[in-house]
Amino acid sequence: MRAAVLHAPKDLRIEPVPAAALGSRDVEVRIEAGGICGSDLHYYFEGGFGTVRLREPMILGHEIAGTVTRVGGEVARVKPGQRVAVNPSRPCGICRYCQEGKQNHCLDMRFYGSAMRFPHVQGGFREVLVCDEAQAVVVPPAMSAAQAAFAEPFAVALHAVNRAGPLLGRRVLVTGAGPIGALTVIVARRAGALEVVATDVADAPLAAARKVGADATLNVTEKDALTRYAADKGHFDVMFEASGNAQALAGGLAVVRPTGVVVQIGIAGGEMSLPMNVAVAKEIELRGTFRFHEEFALAVALIGGGLVDVMPLLTATVPLASANEAFALAADRSKAMKVQLAFG
Repeated sequence: MRAAVLHAPKDLRIEPVPAAALGSRDVEVRIEAGGICGSDLHYYFEGGFGTVRLREPMILGHEIAGTVTRVGGEVARVKPGQRVAVNPSRPCGICRYCQEGKQNHCLDMRFYGSAMRFPHVQGGFREVLVCDEAQAVVVPPAMSAAQAAFAEPFAVALHAVNRAGPLLGRRVLVTGAGPIGALTVIVARRAGALEVVATDVADAPLAAARKVGADATLNVTEKDALTRYAADKGHFDVMFEASGNAQALAGGLAVVRPTGVVVQIGIAGGEMSLPMNVAVAKEIELRGTFRFHEEFALAVALIGGGLVDVMPLLTATVPLASANEAFALAADRSKAMKVQLAFG
């Protein structure tokens, strides 16, 4: 079968790879759609992020969906012919954090398309994938593969909002209107936020944020863009920082109300500075958010049930054979929000 294998920065090759054996608890999936994520872009252009570096050829991709073709003899929950969204997380289930219900912090996590461990965990941008039964989440019959491939990034946004606590009646700021920021806008709206404002340094992603429910958008390259929200020590109850930019964090803290909550989603690969004096004086709560667990099934249910619409964020679908062109498009924020690969 063919797969998108990264050998070095900007050296992505579509080449044959061996198919995995099917175990008794495994599910074989013919992949149909795969979304290009920010981490995929870091691997493609820079060979990694922070201390995580590509050390051997690795299949990219973890936002994937397709149709089940075969199942192992002990599989009972999934059947051939069903379409599934594939959860890229495979926690061990036995470490202390898995036992505490914190599977996203598993000490022996295997996450598709990740160079965090060596040998690397090969990813999902391949024509056929064999996964554990628990990773294959059946989607409603009318749910497309493109919709199902949004389950992973939408689960990231759902977990981030879970980390913030109740949003009912809250005023929310989302800094960074890329795919995760825009999906966070959708979740905040669904969670009952009274007002959702999104910021970015580019107009195209801000237009996408408006399409999916932002009440207002601001280009922070414009002078004093946030000034109107700074009166009386701030306007927003909750801030989701999705850009990974220290300036965005500092600018947002200036307009978060005392005792407000800041959830840091975005990471740029390095360390960020925090205006500690502001955080202390306003008694701000800073919370991290990392991946997801139970939110993956919830993402499938919300998208598949028509309760949220993620499709305005899909910019283009590109054949696997043109994966390099797809990555170039995905990196152009003036043209693309979410780019998916098509397999077949």
